[in-house]
Amino acid sequence: MFPILQTERLNLREIELEDAADIYNVFSNDEVTKYYGMKTFDTLEQAEKLIEAFAISFQEKRGIRWGIEIKGKAGLIGTIGFNLWSPAHRRAEVGYEVHPDFWRTGYTSEALKKIVEYGFQEMKLTRIGAVVFLENEASNQLLLKQGFEKEGQLKNYMYQNNKAHDVTMYSKIPKINCNEEI
Repeated sequence: MFPILQTERLNLREIELEDAADIYNVFSNDEVTKYYGMKTFDTLEQAEKLIEAFAISFQEKRGIRWGIEIKGKAGLIGTIGFNLWSPAHRRAEVGYEVHPDFWRTGYTSEALKKIVEYGFQEMKLTRIGAVVFLENEASNQLLLKQGFEKEGQLKNYMYQNNKAHDVTMYSKIPKINCNEEI
């Protein structure tokens, strides 16, 4: 069963094929994909395939991706979730993107806080990582404000538009004993 999460202003819910136009609207924007490590979408079919990939990843316990929806308004403004989820090692990497119309509104911060809490409390993660392009100042600042620790820099780690980019690696661990057995 896919978990539905709520914050003061947002619903975080499962992304369905009916959301393909909203997903396309986000991922077809060059400003969104600029630091994403993937090509900007050209077709609605690409959004449909991404939605299917999110569903498979959840079914196989490799990731979980929520659609970000403003309460009282239909449609997704972006997505947020965990990639590279390893239940055996109790870790995952966080990823997110929001349409530029909703940048600097606090929505991403609000959603990130909620899923990090969910990751530690419900998924029993003991490490949440993040990999961010050095040039992505907004995301780097967001993670620091959310209590993520800068661990280091990875050289030529991701490609965007056929060019290698360095990234910063972040992590957050819960403020409880992580050495307990599962």
